[in-house]
Amino acid sequence: MTQQKKLNLGFGLGLRTEHYDTILSEKPDIDWLEIITENYLVPGGKPHYYLEKIRENYSLVMHGVSMSIGSVDPLDWDYLKQVKSLADKIEPAWLSDHLCFTGVQGKNTHDLLPLPYTDEAIHHIVNRIQQVQDFLGRRILLENVSSYLTYHESTMPEWEFLKIISESADCLILLDINNIYVSAINHEFDPHHYLDAMPQERIQQIHLAGHSDMGDYRIDTHDHDIIDPVWDLYRSALKRFGMISTMIERDDNIPPLSSLMKELHFAKQIAHSELKHEKLISLTG
Repeated sequence: MTQQKKLNLGFGLGLRTEHYDTILSEKPDIDWLEIITENYLVPGGKPHYYLEKIRENYSLVMHGVSMSIGSVDPLDWDYLKQVKSLADKIEPAWLSDHLCFTGVQGKNTHDLLPLPYTDEAIHHIVNRIQQVQDFLGRRILLENVSSYLTYHESTMPEWEFLKIISESADCLILLDINNIYVSAINHEFDPHHYLDAMPQERIQQIHLAGHSDMGDYRIDTHDHDIIDPVWDLYRSALKRFGMISTMIERDDNIPPLSSLMKELHFAKQIAHSELKHEKLISLTG
């Protein structure tokens, strides 16, 4: 397995079909783009045409939603072969998925379902991560998901669960700041406890996004602008970890690219303010 170096790609956006033509024609000042892996597993067609054109000017990373690393179902080797084939073709800086399960008995719920935080689950998941990494020939990133329920069986907080898994499996972490905030509201914990527990050397990427405020709880919908408390938590993450490749997600109610660029510019301003003495972009200058 290749031990990829921890890279700082700078500031990126999620690549969405609505912005294909604008990115190609205007070549906006974006350091890198994250693709949803499953959107490009079928060879050929317009998605691959645009992807090949776009990757001529931008670094790419892959972000999956179907690995179901926490499931008790067998690993889907046909799916993993497709992921490996795509990675071999487009040569992403890295690829990621979520620390969750997405279904049982071969049925996909198309949702990112939280896990019980137990030693038994850790042992099961670490073994699966190691199999996946050996097959892909690279370390993967796992993202913390937002959650709306807890398990009586859990014996530790989520942040300890994620830390132990990342260290035991020797994988990396995609830290979703919005998901931490959403879960902190839903489960009434201090989000800074989460940040303080994270192993700095494992954090490879940060996600920022908006969510839906339902009053007593929050839902991670990626269809709103990023709110001030999430920006504040991002500031805390920068102080804790230094500059980490940062990306803004938007999956619904998608605005013009120029609107997302304003948010990305704001993220960059925050990083420059918090990390005045650190070189922020290592690959693009």
